[in-house]
Amino acid sequence: MSKRIIENYIIDNEDSGLRADIFLSNIFADLSRSYIQKQIKSGCILVNDVQIKPSQILKTDDLISIDINTDLDLQIPAQNIPLDIKYEDEQMLVVNKPSGMLTHPTSVEKMDTLVNALLYYTNGQLADCNGINRPGIVHRLDRNTSGLLMIAKTNYAYEYLKNQVQQRTIEKKYYAIVSGMFENKSATISANIGRHPSKPEKMAVIENGKPSVTHYRVLEEFNNKYSLIDINLETGRTHQIRVHMSYTGHPIINDTLYGGTVLPVKTNEQALQAYSITFVSPADNKQKHIEIGFDNDIIKALNYLRCTK
Repeated sequence: MSKRIIENYIIDNEDSGLRADIFLSNIFADLSRSYIQKQIKSGCILVNDVQIKPSQILKTDDLISIDINTDLDLQIPAQNIPLDIKYEDEQMLVVNKPSGMLTHPTSVEKMDTLVNALLYYTNGQLADCNGINRPGIVHRLDRNTSGLLMIAKTNYAYEYLKNQVQQRTIEKKYYAIVSGMFENKSATISANIGRHPSKPEKMAVIENGKPSVTHYRVLEEFNNKYSLIDINLETGRTHQIRVHMSYTGHPIINDTLYGGTVLPVKTNEQALQAYSITFVSPADNKQKHIEIGFDNDIIKALNYLRCTK
């Protein structure tokens, strides 16, 4: 028996620049890309109420309207995976995502993600206005970036928190260990970011990219070769910190995608952690500040660097 799927998506900064068929393949993990392309060509998937080609490049705030029929069960299974919850009220959660865990399922990986764990913990009580594969997800972290993520239990909370993200009133801070020494121990990097022109899995500093601003401050230096920095994001582009650090000649250690030096210390790729977040909760309209210490990967890297000073 076929199942009708009627959904709407608004493209955020992180998905801006993707092809429509690739974006939808990420959203609908169980649907093949060829099937999605067929649905686009048949007019069952529109962008801003206009029929498009599968190769259409999506822009921030584009509205995708979907009305398709499928024989597949697209439900995401709940999994009893331990969660490190740092804050919770009736409207939302703040979770400390470990390095190595995907935020939500993809067309390739459908299990063992943060969403699978959240569905079990909340008994499925998550905001459902951000698509089948992303219930409750307000913003994301790369698989190998650990740290704090806001999760919406209700659609009201999702819109409330998403508005803060779009208005840039949420303060997010990160720790990173990078290659090299900085001439300016505290500065701002302002360079446009967009999809890499020849490698779609990467982002890059490009002239026609989205305005992107990263503030950094050096906390500690090692052997004139490495630096521990504190980062405050003014914008939230995909891979922003990794791209900006690589662009300035200070790639994050162990970040093999963006040219980071690989230390002889086993970590889950880049030494990057979202350690602090400040926001206003939709439950009581009061500001909350959540902060955590170094994760295990950064501790291992710091111990190695400090011992080799």
